[in-house]
Amino acid sequence: MSADPALSTHASEVEQYGTFPLLPEADPFYLAPLGLDRLPPGAIVRTRRIELALFGVVAQRISAWQLLYRTCDLDRVPEVAVTTVLLPWGADPTVPRPLVSFQCAIDAVASKCLPSYALRRGARAAGSIPQLELPLIASALARGWAVSVPDHGGTFGRFGAAREPGYRALDGIRAALTFAPLGLAATTPVALWGYSGGGLATAWAAELAAEYAQELAIVGAVAASPVGDPAAAFVRLNGSVFAGFAAVFTAGLRRAYPRLDHLLRTELDARYLGWLQATEVTATFPLLYRFARRDIDKHCRGGLSALMDAPELQRVLADIRPGGRAPAMPMLILQGVYDEVIAVADVDAQVARYAAAGTHVRYLRDRLSTHLLLQFLALPVMVDWLADRFAQRELAPAGTETVWSLACSRRAAPGHLDFAGLLVRMLFARPIRALRHSAPWPAGVRRLPIRLVRNLLA
Repeated sequence: MSADPALSTHASEVEQYGTFPLLPEADPFYLAPLGLDRLPPGAIVRTRRIELALFGVVAQRISAWQLLYRTCDLDRVPEVAVTTVLLPWGADPTVPRPLVSFQCAIDAVASKCLPSYALRRGARAAGSIPQLELPLIASALARGWAVSVPDHGGTFGRFGAAREPGYRALDGIRAALTFAPLGLAATTPVALWGYSGGGLATAWAAELAAEYAQELAIVGAVAASPVGDPAAAFVRLNGSVFAGFAAVFTAGLRRAYPRLDHLLRTELDARYLGWLQATEVTATFPLLYRFARRDIDKHCRGGLSALMDAPELQRVLADIRPGGRAPAMPMLILQGVYDEVIAVADVDAQVARYAAAGTHVRYLRDRLSTHLLLQFLALPVMVDWLADRFAQRELAPAGTETVWSLACSRRAAPGHLDFAGLLVRMLFARPIRALRHSAPWPAGVRRLPIRLVRNLLA
């Protein structure tokens, strides 16, 4: 495999600990330095070059580094987090390019599901969602953009906590903008992007940007299936085949809110508490299998309704609901009408809160897509919208539109062919370089095979 020219621009070396990377809790790279509180938000503590791999196995020819940087938790207490920053293979760092902050759907408290671990070559993270999302990240690189992939859940597995995913994403952007090998500047256009749990983190970053990071030139945010109301999702998913999502929210929130942890230890039986303990080492998809159909009501001393009425829990549920602030940048929000995980009514209400506060929201509802498939079927729509924001093209009118499928538009067809070619390139470890992206051909699909072959040979 040839050396990537971009890697020679930075002095740090790839840290080798053997065949497999260390889990974050055992990796000294993640340790906070003394005097962290004296560093400004987004300040880089240390860096290293890494190698990415598809599902931890197929090495990817993508220029990749990790940055440990200063950020804060929901109470603004200083802490460190890691973002994985990426460039297309062989990209010239002197060429101006925008930055996308991609928030993965971590949806777990186990450290193996953090993207800084799960995306690395040799990572033992089967069943983690970030490994499924690497092709989406690569689609941004194929546009020639730089990408920041923050561990927005933090190193302590506080999944679902309010605000801090936004702080970590925004500080990760600050770190990326000052990291010389990326060739970015303080005025670099930035966009936010995430789906499901990553969409929720994106919503937090969008809401907090004007207050917390007003110097960033954020031109837009794509928050797809962004949960809407975590409390309603918890009640709806409990006892269902997706009860694992309710369990991981519980496991993450008890870490972030000490009073909630005390309440749960008092009200839940030892068996359910033991199951929650198991979430600390279990990836998302195995967790869904383990918790399928498990009902917390059967393990709660006063029943679920009494637990939900507890003041400690009510305060937490009010705190974690997004939509209380108006994002200053335009937003694209996508949601499946019959999504089996996230209720469309909850996202409708989140969009209504944003619109009432004055945010420009383009809201697209898809009738046919399932939750997992929507992020792939709607990929061309999301990437094209981001490209339009970077190019400062006119915004489509704000409002809500319900369609049968976001995958079926004529404009989306070339995007699907590009993505198919990108997947083949990733499977065969071909370099992920910036590809040319022209407008869709008026003649329809007759030239699409040419586009696919061109992308495969690029």
